[in-house]
Amino acid sequence: MTDIINNFTEDDYFFMNEALYEARLARFIEEVPVGCVIVYKGKIIGRGHNFTYKGKSALKHAEIITIDQASKFMDDFRLEECTMYITMEPCSMCAGAIINSRIDRLVIGLSDYKRGACGSYTNVTGDRGQLHYIDAEFGLMKEEAKYELQTFFKMLRKRSKEKKKLKSKI
Repeated sequence: MTDIINNFTEDDYFFMNEALYEARLARFIEEVPVGCVIVYKGKIIGRGHNFTYKGKSALKHAEIITIDQASKFMDDFRLEECTMYITMEPCSMCAGAIINSRIDRLVIGLSDYKRGACGSYTNVTGDRGQLHYIDAEFGLMKEEAKYELQTFFKMLRKRSKEKKKLKSKI
């Protein structure tokens, strides 16, 4: 592994690309494009993307889905020696799940200054008063993650305008 900018390795870029693939899958099915993978000893053991609207559940965030898959693979809730790659900073619920699952490393593409719970808005994962804490690493492929989100929300705004036009013609 060769170090690249910001101490991210080639492997880090590879696995974040996999998380971005998951984000694109979410966008394709009209979910907020957030993707996630969990890696153990160089192998992806869990992957997921947001599925809250289609799954009709506030629990169907990319991180929760991915933690569940990885826990089944490990046959344990503890995901020690694992790295999570996530395209956008997790919310409080997901940050709590990350802490409870004992993930060792957290790599985040894009910060979320409105709801992020890993250091941007609040810092659930980095709270030293907890039994387990983790300092998130930010910025890996953030422009690509930002593009996925911007593209998705532009599409939603365009559809909303089109619906308004149709309603006004009726």
